[in-house]
Amino acid sequence: MKYRRFGKTDWQVSEIGYGMWGMAGWKASDDEQSAKSLDLAVDNGVNFFDTAWGYGEGHSEELLGDLVKRHPTKKLYTASKIPPKNFRWPAKPEYAFEDSYPTDHIMEYTHKTLKNLGLEQIDLMQFHTWDDTWSEREEWQRTVEDLKKSGKVAAMGISMNRWEPENGILALETGLLDAVQVIYNIFDQAPEDKLFPLCEKLDIGVIARVPFDEGTLTGNLTKETTFPEGDWRGTYFVPENLNSSVEHADALRPLIPQGMTMAEMALRFILENKHVGTTIPGMRKQRNVLANTATSDGKSLPKELIKELKKHRWDRVPTSWSQ
Repeated sequence: MKYRRFGKTDWQVSEIGYGMWGMAGWKASDDEQSAKSLDLAVDNGVNFFDTAWGYGEGHSEELLGDLVKRHPTKKLYTASKIPPKNFRWPAKPEYAFEDSYPTDHIMEYTHKTLKNLGLEQIDLMQFHTWDDTWSEREEWQRTVEDLKKSGKVAAMGISMNRWEPENGILALETGLLDAVQVIYNIFDQAPEDKLFPLCEKLDIGVIARVPFDEGTLTGNLTKETTFPEGDWRGTYFVPENLNSSVEHADALRPLIPQGMTMAEMALRFILENKHVGTTIPGMRKQRNVLANTATSDGKSLPKELIKELKKHRWDRVPTSWSQ
């Protein structure tokens, strides 16, 4: 496993982190399987774990807390997210700040997260949604400062809305945030335009989420794919999205190097960008842990392949199903 400096926190984080959404709230989630996969990830060098209260109403956080307890001699970086008070994802301009992140709500859910983790301090707390119309509000700014001073939070960040990598730049420019989480993959290359250069300038750690475009970039989806009732992907991959996503993935197949999967190519593309501190694929099963962590070997994709993959940038705008 290779490690990268995570912005001004100066942490050395595994470039392959662990996204824990699939640990709770999804169909087929299984705590015993999750624990084995998490332990295997630690054994393979993963030290950055990203969760949220919204993942199973704190259950994923509890699983992370248990993991930390099982590995007392290793430094595992814990990251979670505060849900918006209105519990609506993503943030929209018409959502009032008071209905999203008032001080009492921030404090309440920070304490809930710490209780779920069984820790006195979380390494990284993040706002799970964001709209830059809130950026100048002193309320959240003072709350962030208070959380850090109290020792409850070591660092603070925001998670950018889907397909809006610049809707948060004003918040980052306040200097109060240490990290940003944003969708970045072969299709979603827009963060390279303005967000990543700003993060380099301000020394902000970057978490690249959704490395497989919610599964499209594993190459396993087809236009006939269906999901179990209640599975979030069923509401995301509505026909117009599923069909277009599969077509974009199919266009990549001729580029996959011999002996490599589309998923491996997708991860290696992300790791080519040195602005990225860590990327957080979901890894519910042990075979996924082994496959994903194996990509952190310091080997680069051929320059010509990278050049070709750049051409597959797919700029999208938020819709009713983009969530």
